[in-house]
Amino acid sequence: MARQKGIIKLDGTIGDLTFYKSKEGYLAREKGGVPADRIANDPAFQRTRENGAEFGRAGKAGKLLRTSIRGLLQNSSDSKMVSRLTTLMLKVIQEDAVNPRGLRNVIDGEAELVQGFDFNINGKLGTTIYAPFTSTIDRVAGTLTVNMASFVPLNMIAAPSGTTHFKLISAGAEIDFENEVFVADAQESAVLPWDAAVTAVINLSNAVTPNSTKPLFLVLGIEFYQQVNAQMYPLKNGAYNALNVVKVDGGV
Repeated sequence: MARQKGIIKLDGTIGDLTFYKSKEGYLAREKGGVPADRIANDPAFQRTRENGAEFGRAGKAGKLLRTSIRGLLQNSSDSKMVSRLTTLMLKVIQEDAVNPRGLRNVIDGEAELVQGFDFNINGKLGTTIYAPFTSTIDRVAGTLTVNMASFVPLNMIAAPSGTTHFKLISAGAEIDFENEVFVADAQESAVLPWDAAVTAVINLSNAVTPNSTKPLFLVLGIEFYQQVNAQMYPLKNGAYNALNVVKVDGGV
């Protein structure tokens, strides 16, 4: 890798040299690597093909989960969330003890490994909400529920500076990873003041298909607001909003 100097900065390929822009500036490197057709057909690259197939499957699984809760993620994710989730989904796939390497999948893996995943590393649920809550999945009824007893927000919610109000959010997702489809339902509490007044009991119940055999995911999050002249504004564009997979049922 070489650094480009001079007034004119190149971007593209000339002969065997590729010019590109990175965080370190304008760089150049020589073309190289193994031809794609050799990777696709040479027996020596069998492991590479298997790893690639499972990595691709992990990427699709992560995208499907993200898409199912997209409305919540728009305000509650960090810049490296996609890669972190893909890495976790790959671990799920690698726990598949049924299929041979290269054909392992989420269905036969350990989807429960996703439980506890924080979509926003800058606002983890465990260091934001201290109020006790229960999370339950009723597969027969098709309900994924979060119940939170009354609590004092100032004592039980670690809010960022500038917060005046908050809202709890949840979603339940039934995901068919084989056919790449899902059923999802999102719920939210009222926008509540972040003060010393005791809240009412909060119940967020999300409905999916009753008696489903697919993996079920329950997520819980919190969004922060600042009230200005009777208007609610998302605090710092959601930089500290938390969203976490609090319960997973891997399917039957």
